[in-house]
Amino acid sequence: MNSYPIEQVLPHSHPMILVDKLECYSAISAECSVKIGQHSNFFNSERNSVPSYVGIEYMAQTIAAYANALKLEEGGKVSLGFLVSSRSYTTQVREFTLGTELHIYVELLLKEANGLSVFSCAIKQGEQVVVEAKINVFEPDNPEQYLQEQQDK
Repeated sequence: MNSYPIEQVLPHSHPMILVDKLECYSAISAECSVKIGQHSNFFNSERNSVPSYVGIEYMAQTIAAYANALKLEEGGKVSLGFLVSSRSYTTQVREFTLGTELHIYVELLLKEANGLSVFSCAIKQGEQVVVEAKINVFEPDNPEQYLQEQQDK
């Protein structure tokens, strides 16, 4: 597997890239990391932290990095996907504090031919799992056409 800078595998640009690095990926899983700093999006300078609900976007961006790294491996190009829903988002912490390094893990559980997929996701702080969720995503064959069709409705 190749190593890709995070900017190469996400269909976003800064400042909307929230994770720092694609650590590794395989055919069914990926790991990204982020270090919470004052530069982090959604950083609350009064609390010196990022709210833990931002973890859902860390998970979604890790899923996107996973999917797009696989596409690049196959000679394809980076494309959009959509977070459809989350089930069982549970957190052991209210916030991610300044200086904390988080590792975000995603594993593909189910992929349908129509573009719907389900991932088991976890965020670890050290060895402790601090957030878990099941994330449902939709990746249409032609995201731009799909967006246009939705806009025309």
